[in-house]
Amino acid sequence: MLQLIRVTGESLSPAYQEGDYVVITTIPFFLRSIKRGNTIVFKHASYGTMIKRVERVIQEEDQIYVIGSHEDSIDSQRFGPIERKSLLGKVLWHIPKPRR
Repeated sequence: MLQLIRVTGESLSPAYQEGDYVVITTIPFFLRSIKRGNTIVFKHASYGTMIKRVERVIQEEDQIYVIGSHEDSIDSQRFGPIERKSLLGKVLWHIPKPRR
């Protein structure tokens, strides 16, 4: 399955900016093949739906460390690894909003 999600916030700026869209896949095959450098969307208990880049994957524990590129990004440096079961999808396409 594919899902269209609007980017909010500046966590991955300048690459992904407020108002951009991403198309994510929720197909389990793609979610099992998550690796460093992928961009993912996940649900965090305290922060809600988030988009981050994968920093590290620990297969044995099904944990994923994520990082943002903006200096004020809230990521695994603050909240630790996320569980694979919290994944909503892996970004397949980035659709930037028109820039002026």
